Amino acid sequence: MKVLIDARFTRLDHHDGISRYGASLIEALSRKAEVTMLIHDRRQLALLPDAPHVLVNSPLSPAELFVARRINRLQPDVVFCPMQTMGSFGRHYPLVLTLHDLIYYQNPTPPGFLPLPVRALWRLYHLAYWPQRLLLNRADVVATISQTTRTLMKQHRLTRRPIRIVGNAPQEKTHNGSSGVPRRPVPEKSLLYMGSFMPYKNVETLLAGMAGLDDYTLHLLSRITPVRRQELEALVPAGATVIFHDGVTDDEYEELLLGSTALVTLSRAEGYGLPVIEAMALGTPVIAADTPIFREVGGTAALYVDPGVPAAFTGAVRTLSEPGRWESVSAAGLAQAAEYSWESSADSLLSALVEARELHAGNRVRNQASAS
Repeated sequence: MKVLIDARFTRLDHHDGISRYGASLIEALSRKAEVTMLIHDRRQLALLPDAPHVLVNSPLSPAELFVARRINRLQPDVVFCPMQTMGSFGRHYPLVLTLHDLIYYQNPTPPGFLPLPVRALWRLYHLAYWPQRLLLNRADVVATISQTTRTLMKQHRLTRRPIRIVGNAPQEKTHNGSSGVPRRPVPEKSLLYMGSFMPYKNVETLLAGMAGLDDYTLHLLSRITPVRRQELEALVPAGATVIFHDGVTDDEYEELLLGSTALVTLSRAEGYGLPVIEAMALGTPVIAADTPIFREVGGTAALYVDPGVPAAFTGAVRTLSEPGRWESVSAAGLAQAAEYSWESSADSLLSALVEARELHAGNRVRNQASAS
């Protein structure tokens, strides 16, 4: 089966969540089907697997309205996009679109990397559900990354199309040249946060909880604007140690995870929460907000706290210093992470692609019959 995957959401210098999701699925699916990537900038190839590619317009360009004409000429058996915004007017091919979450309906601030005109359209798009329905209903099958998001999509009746789960997964790690998880030393008294600094991420509560953790260091790993950093630095409690890394490499991220007490996140909304399962895959305990999505991803392996109570976060960190507690939570996380793999996600995607192809063929037969 000839599969065309839209890789135009791949970043140019480092992966974000969508970028890594798409690249990882391409790599895993390439072992099961004939995959061609759609890109808009050759620099994206540095973060993508070694697979055939076609260069077209940016997904943020006005030309996106007509991208289906170009794709029609490629004659793919089926097309997959890891977002829902791919132009599809006039398409002659089966299509699977992806909706990761509904975060921006409750948290309307758009991602900062988007151009100003696109950010304005982003806000307008999320003022009501009907634009989302319009896009998703143009697909044959819709993918999402969690049962939590799938349930919300059904509650808001976002699509009439079948919704299939194609989940996220941790990256396959190697350490010091060997596969698998290395033996852990006694962890340092350090806590890691990996994620953006948008308001719904609730980093403010993490900082407030550090007031009772003077012997710990909180590492904020992601890139941050100078203005936002200044806002958060003003909230660091007296005596607390907080380090702003302003971005780390994948190797640096892994090394920090392997030596830390816990990964922490009190985000009030997520589509999946990939850092949770990435930490568990390396045996690092997780302290997370008690929300449906973190419960789904972390199972019984994470420590859950009320995201509005800094003292609950502080207390959860302290429990990891109890005899045997860190080791038991670490082991539970390893077992939970073993439930996820890109191989399994690629199998789920392949099933969705086959289903889309069958539905598309059926619709064409019915349309031809009704026209005759």
